[in-house]
Amino acid sequence: MSDKKRIIVIGGSAAGPKAAAKARRLDEDAEIIILQKDPDLSMASCGYPYYVGGFFDDRNMLLCTPTGVTRDPKFYLNAKGIVAKTDTEVTAIDRKKKTVTCKNLKEGSDEVMPYDRLVIATGSVPRIPNVPGAHLQGITTLQSMKDADFLRKVRDDKLIKKAVVIGGGLIGIETCEALELAGIEITIIELLPQLLTFLDWEMAKLVENHVKSKNANVITDNGLAEFLGENGKLTGVKLQNGTELPCELAVVAIGVVPNVKLAREAGIEIGDTGGIRVNEFMQTSDPDIYAAGDCVECTNLITGKKVLAPYGDLANLQGRVAGENASAGNAATFPGTIQTGICKVFDYGAGSTGLSEHAARKFGYDNIETVINASPDKPGFMEGKLLVTKLVVDKGSGKILGAQCIGPGDVSKQVAQWAMAIKGGMTVEDMINADLPYAPPFSLAIDHCIATAHIMQNKLKGRMKGISAKEVKLKADGKEKVFLLDTRGPDEYEEMRLGVGETLIPLGALRKRMKEIPEEKNAEIICFCKISLRGYEAARVLEGHGWKNVKVLEGGIMAWPYTREK
Repeated sequence: MSDKKRIIVIGGSAAGPKAAAKARRLDEDAEIIILQKDPDLSMASCGYPYYVGGFFDDRNMLLCTPTGVTRDPKFYLNAKGIVAKTDTEVTAIDRKKKTVTCKNLKEGSDEVMPYDRLVIATGSVPRIPNVPGAHLQGITTLQSMKDADFLRKVRDDKLIKKAVVIGGGLIGIETCEALELAGIEITIIELLPQLLTFLDWEMAKLVENHVKSKNANVITDNGLAEFLGENGKLTGVKLQNGTELPCELAVVAIGVVPNVKLAREAGIEIGDTGGIRVNEFMQTSDPDIYAAGDCVECTNLITGKKVLAPYGDLANLQGRVAGENASAGNAATFPGTIQTGICKVFDYGAGSTGLSEHAARKFGYDNIETVINASPDKPGFMEGKLLVTKLVVDKGSGKILGAQCIGPGDVSKQVAQWAMAIKGGMTVEDMINADLPYAPPFSLAIDHCIATAHIMQNKLKGRMKGISAKEVKLKADGKEKVFLLDTRGPDEYEEMRLGVGETLIPLGALRKRMKEIPEEKNAEIICFCKISLRGYEAARVLEGHGWKNVKVLEGGIMAWPYTREK
């Protein structure tokens, strides 16, 4: 080996190429080599569902720079001075000799290559259900370009009529949309009680209702028991409750696990989560070896716990840190994640950042408060679209712990704002007067996120007693003695209503119709409207007239996750 520093990067998807590129920018003389098992490099894997769905037709766009240049070995050599070897599988790491052994998958030949610094970016592998029939033709994942090519061909050939998606997470939902757009009858099968487990149940239920409105079937609380087939081909699936569903295609999307086989065999420390253990420099237990991307574990910045966070953006950020430190010494750091994510659900967005209520309680945050706000992202005269946000805060300090947002409005903007608030350690009081850009084409005068903070402030100060849709439904189903006050207008009531025994008194008429309210001042009264803005105002009116047990249905009718009367 020459006197030049040699940096070898194992893996050519997201974290690996980013690490190599950063190392090159800091050291023009270093010898940098990427070893990639697959035939492609720098694949935009998060774009696979959209290629399958026909949002774009040029496969090469998944491999291009922003200016349209294909990131192939020739590009890496000419533009970056990096040797990228595709179809090359690393089979062993010898830490004592500081070498890697790799196999040329086309020729079958082996090569031993020395390194000064090594970056492991081996990514993740899909979970495959351990059930009978998993070998049948017609079963796939959506983890690789090969998978994307297969499903795109399915779309283009238009031969398949029915398909199932096993798993209701991010990839499952995105795959559902892609196949539904191809005219295929889709059923999502989810073992857990809800889709998108980063959301709380009532938010996930709204997403489920939207998926069903797009002609997709959703089965929750029921897992896969067996793949059924004839002559080696998939013909259906059998569920754990015995139900059999005919299908010609099954896409398995039940999550991924870190690909740590090479690291484990080399004696590199693996964390309790199953990912490679790294420090803030992305350095492994071997000081000359770094790791980044889906194969590593990292720190949740809210709980301090180690987590797996297989997100494409984090892989790039971690790769950048690993590449800088492998090249120039430990100066750059990756502190951790608050696990921000978003996905497209047909014409909805669904995103979250920080902790859900469920996760917060799981990690011991018992003194928390939550609110749900349903309101548009822009004024009605600018065709504003609905957003539903759930905010989770620490009740004592007011510190923001998490936020979830769904709807056809600008979900990404909302989640991004909350992500920065959480990363900055902000409280509700910090957010109530946040100075955000405003103009009618972009937002309301009081942005949806600031309005959410206002609702939370009212709740924390005891000015509003909120109640969730789930609690209201339980009361209504249990025939509890509760007065449900719908404060909308008659036309709105006729168009759509909850249908749980509510009484209609428009807000403008409330002061004149006080005699229709239960006389007992301690009677439980629940106020609501379309988004519960008028419901809150009605509650304040009633409290001003002496009623003491007045609550507001959070999010109103638009956040009601159950069947509504029309």
